[in-house]
Amino acid sequence: MAQALMTHTTVVSGFVDSLQEPRTPYISPNRLSKALGVPVTGLAELTGVHRNTLRNPSSERLQGRMREMIKVISAVAELTGALDKAIYWYRNEPIRDYDHKTAAELVAEGHVEAVLAYVRDLGNGARG
Repeated sequence: MAQALMTHTTVVSGFVDSLQEPRTPYISPNRLSKALGVPVTGLAELTGVHRNTLRNPSSERLQGRMREMIKVISAVAELTGALDKAIYWYRNEPIRDYDHKTAAELVAEGHVEAVLAYVRDLGNGARG
């Protein structure tokens, strides 16, 4: 059990590290869009920012929205044990309790805490 937790933590940590804009303390919009399998313009929609904002990786609003996305994906990866499953769930799985919107849609609308609460409930055995 401890080994499995350490492996999941390593996967999530490696994922987060892989998103760093080279030689900066910022998340790279290009790297995150690639990890999510969307074009950079699609990342603007997922983060709820204007596409021109993506040209300025240091934008605090952009960084904040990308951190929110990563929080949810990381929480789901810890639950599922697989980063690819977490990303798939984040982008595609409709959540019945939230009008069948995906986690990505909810986070883009600013409902990150609701999504994290839902993920915690799943982890605690709640079923929808």
